[in-house]
Amino acid sequence: MARPLRIQYPGAVYHITNRGNERKAIFRDDNDRQRFLEILAQSVATYQVVIHSFVLMSNHYHLLVETPLGNLAEFMRHFNITYTSHFNRRHKRVGHLFQGRYKSVLIDKESYLSAVSKYIHLNPVKVKGLLSKPAEEKLSYLFAYQWSSLPGFTNLEKRDKWVEYGVVLQEYGGDNAPGRKEYLQQLKAGVTKGIPIKENVIGQSILGDARFVARIKETFLDSSKNREQPALGSLHSYLAKEKILAQLAVATQKTVDEVIKSKGETRQIAMDLLYRLGGMKNKEIGEMLGVDYSTVSLNRKRLKEKRNIDKELNLAISAIENILSKKKICPPLPTIPKETFSETVCLIF
Repeated sequence: MARPLRIQYPGAVYHITNRGNERKAIFRDDNDRQRFLEILAQSVATYQVVIHSFVLMSNHYHLLVETPLGNLAEFMRHFNITYTSHFNRRHKRVGHLFQGRYKSVLIDKESYLSAVSKYIHLNPVKVKGLLSKPAEEKLSYLFAYQWSSLPGFTNLEKRDKWVEYGVVLQEYGGDNAPGRKEYLQQLKAGVTKGIPIKENVIGQSILGDARFVARIKETFLDSSKNREQPALGSLHSYLAKEKILAQLAVATQKTVDEVIKSKGETRQIAMDLLYRLGGMKNKEIGEMLGVDYSTVSLNRKRLKEKRNIDKELNLAISAIENILSKKKICPPLPTIPKETFSETVCLIF
């Protein structure tokens, strides 16, 4: 059987699943589950992805992921490797934790986002011991299950900061009391009727209406059109690099060439943004800035440590990230030690 296609582009949405090797547990206790979510939150921040829903089961997990930067592969590679390292180290084991490659289905956001979210949230009651139970018992178990994003859809106090709840709830009237209530009513109906997802997936890879599938096929799967096109990931990284350097130049009141040749925090910020938002590897960044790849890694680590203790620096970098992500949040930039960032940083490219 041919491998499912990996289609990546900025703004793509995916239903991600990954199972333990030989279907064995990937979580042995709640400490593993908590660490998994911490690593997920860190990876979300690093790669600027959006999590709309998630659930952790004993031997697999589900994610509903949006990639504004078109960098799913980089995000998943970092995330899975980091958690595997934790699991192996903690449980004194070696080797693969997951069963081959993760499975990703490209989602038509307009037609299937909320349906996939409900499908993900219903997973805890699909286990063998609950399949034959009455609907009331299933619902009771479902709403008591804490290792999912569902609690945040029912209780504002149980929300994770790194999960985006509002987009799914738009279909039900918005992120308000009536919208959340309607989402839960639809979820309750799904306990009895089920959520038809699998049967609508095309070629193991695409879930969407006819127009969405046709657009994806024409854009990414038409060999006559794509034979001479560069890899989408490489093209996107190149465009992001130019945009990142230009925005950083505005923020520091320098030219792009001066940013590339700069030292200190400006260089560290450039390295970090090019890695996280541009999808560039440490080696590529090092070649562009004239340093060794290990220097890039070390400087990115140092900047991360600085951001944890320097609130003004963290706010300044966050403002640049918001603009590059085309978010509307644009606080006035504070002064970074030794370097004054421009108040005119709120340019939209």
